[in-house]
Amino acid sequence: MADEKKSQQGEWSSRFAFILAATGSAVGLGNIWKFPYITGENGGGAFVLVYLLCVLLIGIPLMMAETMLGRRSKENPIHTMEILTAEAGADKNWHYLGWMGVTAGFLILSYYSVIAGWASAYVVKAFFGNFSGANPSEIKAIFDSFVASPMQLLFWHSLFMLATMLIVARGIEKGFEKSVGFLLPWLFALMILMVGYAMTTDGYFKGLNFLFRPDFSKLTADSVLVAMGQAFFSLSLGMGSIMVYGAYLPKDVSIAKSSMIIAGADTIVALLAGIIIFPIVFSNGLHPNSGPGLVFETLPIAFGNMFGGWLVGVLFFIALVFAALSSSIALIEPAVAWLIENKGFSRAKACLWSGLVAWLLGFGTVFSFNAWKNAKLFDRTFFELVDYLTANLMLPIGGFCIAVFAGWIMKQEHSKAELDLPGEHLSYAVWKFLVCYIAPAAVFLVFLNVVGVL
Repeated sequence: MADEKKSQQGEWSSRFAFILAATGSAVGLGNIWKFPYITGENGGGAFVLVYLLCVLLIGIPLMMAETMLGRRSKENPIHTMEILTAEAGADKNWHYLGWMGVTAGFLILSYYSVIAGWASAYVVKAFFGNFSGANPSEIKAIFDSFVASPMQLLFWHSLFMLATMLIVARGIEKGFEKSVGFLLPWLFALMILMVGYAMTTDGYFKGLNFLFRPDFSKLTADSVLVAMGQAFFSLSLGMGSIMVYGAYLPKDVSIAKSSMIIAGADTIVALLAGIIIFPIVFSNGLHPNSGPGLVFETLPIAFGNMFGGWLVGVLFFIALVFAALSSSIALIEPAVAWLIENKGFSRAKACLWSGLVAWLLGFGTVFSFNAWKNAKLFDRTFFELVDYLTANLMLPIGGFCIAVFAGWIMKQEHSKAELDLPGEHLSYAVWKFLVCYIAPAAVFLVFLNVVGVL
C-alpha cells in the first residue's frame, strides 16, 4: 500500500529533512525547561541513567511504531487509524486513537504557545538588562508582575502563534524544512556556546558531578516513573505529530535508523541543558531542586549577577524560543492535515482556522495566571486541567494504544515490510518484544502513577 501512494501534503526531500523535522518536534520546552528541574528534584545522576534506559527501551520502539503507522497509510492520524484498522480487520473503535492524538496535540499547543510566549518576553527582558543586579525577590516580582498582566501574556501568545501559523502555511519543504533547518542548527550552536560559558564557572565540575555521577540512594520508585514519563513525553509520542511526519516519509528511508538518531539528538539537547544550567546554579549558590521556576525565577538571578550574564541570558532564552517553535509547528500539523484532507481546505485556510481556535483556547491559560487564577474545576485552574488531561491522561493512553496496535493488532507482514530492519528476524524480534511487552507495561505504570494508583 505504501509503495502505491504518497501523502497529499508531499514528502520530505530527504532522510535528513525528516530527521531534522522530527527532532524539532521532540526538542522543546520539555528538554530545556522541564528536564533540568525534574533532574534536580530527583537527585541527579541516577535519575539521568534511568531516563537514558527508558529512552532506549521504551522511547525508540514507540517512535518506530508511530512513524511506521503514519508511513503505512500516508494520511493524517485520524485517517491513518481508520485505514490500518480496516487493513488489519480490527475493531473500528481503534480509529479513536487517531482522534485522541490530534486532539491532545491541539490542546497542548493552546497552552504551549502561552508558555513559549513567556520565553519570548524573557528574551526582551534579558536584552534590556531587567535582571542586572537583581536579587531573588526582585526577580520573583518581575515574573509575578508579568504573568499577572493578561495583556502582556496575550501579546506574546499571539506573536508566537502567528509565527507558528506562518511557518506551517508554507508547507513541508518551504515551511517545515527551511524553518527547522534554520532553528535546530542555531539551537545546537547556542547551546554549545553556553556550554563553553558553563565550563568557565566555579560550579562546572560540581554540576557535571551532580548530573552524571549516580547516587542510587536518592532514587525512589516515583523517580523511576517520572523518568519513564519524561522519556516518553520528551519524544512527542502519542500526540499525532510523529505519526503525521511519518506519513510524509519516503519508502526508502530507514525508520529504525531515523528513530535512533532523533532520540539521540533529543537526549543530547536535554543533557546539554543540564550541563548549562547546573554549573550556573551551583556557581551562584542556588538550589537545583527549585522546581518549575528554575528557568524563569531562578536562572535570571544568576544571569543578572554573573560576569557576561547579559549575553548568556539573552542566548539562553533565544534557544528556549527556538526549541519551542520547532515543536509548535509539529503540534498544529495533524489538525491542519486533517482539515486539508477531510474538509478540502487550502493549507493557508487550514492553518488560519487551526491557529485561530488554538489561539482562542490559549486565553484560558492566559487568564489562569491572573483573572481566573481562583476559578478552579476539580481543584485545578484551566491551564492545570488541560495540562493534566493531555500530559497525564491522553498521552499515556495514546502511547499504550500505539504499542498494542503496532505490536498485537497490525499484521506482522505489514510491520515487517515497513520497518525493513537489518538482520531481519533477530532485530525484528527485539523490536516486537519491546513494543509488545516492555513499552505497554511501562506506559501503563506511568498512567497508574499519574492517576494516583501507585
